[in-house]
Amino acid sequence: MAQGEVKHDYHLVDPSPWPVVGALGVFLMMIGAAFWLNKTYAGFGVLAGIPWIFAIGLALVLYTMAGWWRDVITESVVEGAHAPVVKLSLRYGMVLFIVSEAMFFAAWFWAWFNFALFPYDTALTGWPPAGIVPLDPWQLPLLGTVILLTSGTTVTWAHHAIQTGNKRGAILALSLTVILGVSFTVLLATACAQAPFSFGFKGAALTAFTDPAHTSLAAGQGNLGAIYGSIFFMANGILGIHVAAGTVFLAVCLGRAIRGHFTPTRHFGFEAAAWFWHFVIVIWLILFVAVYVFGRG
Repeated sequence: MAQGEVKHDYHLVDPSPWPVVGALGVFLMMIGAAFWLNKTYAGFGVLAGIPWIFAIGLALVLYTMAGWWRDVITESVVEGAHAPVVKLSLRYGMVLFIVSEAMFFAAWFWAWFNFALFPYDTALTGWPPAGIVPLDPWQLPLLGTVILLTSGTTVTWAHHAIQTGNKRGAILALSLTVILGVSFTVLLATACAQAPFSFGFKGAALTAFTDPAHTSLAAGQGNLGAIYGSIFFMANGILGIHVAAGTVFLAVCLGRAIRGHFTPTRHFGFEAAAWFWHFVIVIWLILFVAVYVFGRG
């Protein structure tokens, strides 16, 4: 039966090592991050502060990404195994992935607005917390917004070029998109480095609860001035990681476009990258308004 004629449109993949290798890599990254970030925790012994376990996990994850993408490209371009029903399932998978990413960012925005709209409920004196000077949104953040919106235009240009069989136009548009993605990543890193507050900035934001029933709660919270910096850098850092990953995604598509992998009827690999890129742009616009503009107070 295994060697007989295939009588269905579904693609039964060959046994693959990538799920196991990828899971091992993620596990080592998480464990390694705990060892690396807890430099003073005596319970970790000689492993405290060591980054090598995290680095090995990251290398395995990157190796999995490269190998898995290579296999999927081979299935599509060389084997021709991606029938219409397979392409539809790939689209469903990408949509579900983007929805899960949206829920992930929703958690950070929820945390931000919880403290921004109800600072007094968490013992803050206001928002931003006392002692924190927010970044000016109309300088580097605005420039980053222009760059990212322009990249949305170029990636749409690339999509149109692929649909019309314009290989040269697709390569040019994808090249510009990758350059803009790298530029935005560098700009965001520069803006975060110039922030006049740190990840754990404490400031002078904590006030004691007047209600004796909340005294122990207030004592156990520590200084809540660090909330602004922690959410700010986590949200921007995660967004930056997504932009960098999307740039790599588009760079892979650029290499495939140069090799002639995309045709007007077969280019879902690019479409998936474009969907992800537009999603990142929307998240940045929300972050820009909520964190940079609204976050000034």
